[in-house]
Amino acid sequence: MENLRYLYATVAIVIYAITMILSFLIIYVVWSEASLHEPMYIFICNLLANGMFGGSSVLPKLVVDLFFRFRDIPIPGCLIQAFCIQSFGTVEVMTFSVMAYDRYLAVDNPLRYSTLMTNNRAFKLLLAIYIFVYVSISIVVILAARLTMCNVYIFNVYCETMSLLLLACGDISINNIFGTTWTVAVVGGCALLAVYCYICTFLVCVKMSSEACQKAIYTLVTHIVTFSTFEITSLFVIFRYRLGNSSPSIITHVIISISGLIISVTLNPLVYGIRTEALRMKIVFHLKKK
Repeated sequence: MENLRYLYATVAIVIYAITMILSFLIIYVVWSEASLHEPMYIFICNLLANGMFGGSSVLPKLVVDLFFRFRDIPIPGCLIQAFCIQSFGTVEVMTFSVMAYDRYLAVDNPLRYSTLMTNNRAFKLLLAIYIFVYVSISIVVILAARLTMCNVYIFNVYCETMSLLLLACGDISINNIFGTTWTVAVVGGCALLAVYCYICTFLVCVKMSSEACQKAIYTLVTHIVTFSTFEITSLFVIFRYRLGNSSPSIITHVIISISGLIISVTLNPLVYGIRTEALRMKIVFHLKKK
């Protein structure tokens, strides 16, 4: 990236600024408007706040590294960044799954939805997600921190624990077993739950009136686009080191890793801010008011 470091740094600054401004604006509008105090908008705000956290874990440091040609990061800093990045990704995929279930309840049980999914229940679900993610990712990072490193070059522009495992001396079987099992269980389980809810929601939509069906499908497509984009990019980042001899070049590693993060961070505020009609109308109203 150093050959065009000023260009990449400028692009990173612009993307980061736009993402932070849009995300903050949407969160502010939802917070300010009592009519938007509903589970769906609570989950959207959580996605955006999590995206701000994930982007802030990588992009500011990347910009500084490019401008000043920094190539190093201390082990404690690397472990902290790994914790932040992997927490961001896990919270993201679990939130998408909860949102898929929420939309299924709203479409399948419209009359009972207000009792099945209350704001209080939405906050409890999010709290459970954060507790589970932070505890489990802490275990992953602690297992990586106990290793002795015999190399210093990672195949990425930010740290995650799999990059560190490739530098380690000695036995890393515990790390691999725990990491693979946890990833398959959490990411795979969340993906299956989301797909199942999407299918059930679509089957319910087919039986509805054309107008109601069109509205439900419109919302469903928004969720599917953001979820599938995040899932595809994340799967490559997770399993790219397990490709063995067919592992791609370092250029491919860097491009896919940073692109996957940027797409995940920027797509949510753009998609939900534009495609969610009630939210879009309130955003426009607040902008005109200002």
